[in-house]
Amino acid sequence: MTLRRYLRTPKGLLLVVLLTLTAVSARVEGVRFVAPGVLGAVGASVLLDSLIVGGRRCRWGLPDGAVLTGLLVGGILSSFEPWYVAAAAAAVGIAAKHVVRVGRANVFNPAALGLVVVFHLFDTAQNWWGAMPAIVPSAAWPLLLASGLLVAHRVNRLPLLLAFTGTFFALCTVAAFLVDPADLAEVFVAPDLLAIVYFACFMLTDPPTSPGRGRPQLLAGALVALVSVVVFLRMAAADYLLAGVLAGNVFEALRRRMQGRAVAVPLVPPSGHQARVFDAD
Repeated sequence: MTLRRYLRTPKGLLLVVLLTLTAVSARVEGVRFVAPGVLGAVGASVLLDSLIVGGRRCRWGLPDGAVLTGLLVGGILSSFEPWYVAAAAAAVGIAAKHVVRVGRANVFNPAALGLVVVFHLFDTAQNWWGAMPAIVPSAAWPLLLASGLLVAHRVNRLPLLLAFTGTFFALCTVAAFLVDPADLAEVFVAPDLLAIVYFACFMLTDPPTSPGRGRPQLLAGALVALVSVVVFLRMAAADYLLAGVLAGNVFEALRRRMQGRAVAVPLVPPSGHQARVFDAD
């Protein structure tokens, strides 16, 4: 595949977008501060994924999915975390991608799972600097929204994105009448709002771990939003968005498993007419 054709694929587009956002934000955050984490995460992802895939299939090459995982991990972890923490998060995610699977697809978003694991093991900080929170909002918003919506549209996940954002902010608005509004104010303004958009556009819409059709996308988006809000309110945990997407990953894995069982068992009508097959969607 030529470079031009590759850049037209969903993975190629996402790689260009994440590299661009990372480069723009790194200039403001300070390259010397963010580079160790990004390089550690990308290096660990690529090395482990290459060893697993190469050893299994005797085929070697640059695993673009692993690069994306590393960029997401590096862009979410605080730039003050040691490089080996980012590397550990990426390695956990890649290992789980090859171990925890339903059919041919991995269950969990690798970057999300790795970040949650290191958060609970090392009490790591997350500042989502890849979402450009240090840039003036009037400059960050157009780039983030345009690139995020483009990626979501390209991977056919706009219903998922809209279901999540609509449900999330609706629940937060309702919750503001039930608890101290100050506890929820941060999700409506930058930098948290930028992080939520970054999450919704680039992590929630991960094709291997999210539904590909309209109705399941709406259900999954609402579930991710509900879990995220509950974790945020009850635990005040920094990984509330990541916890939500992992719940959505489990929902999609169970849906695929049930769908696979339904498709495997045809219904043969007593009249002897042509058998029908369950459609889980």
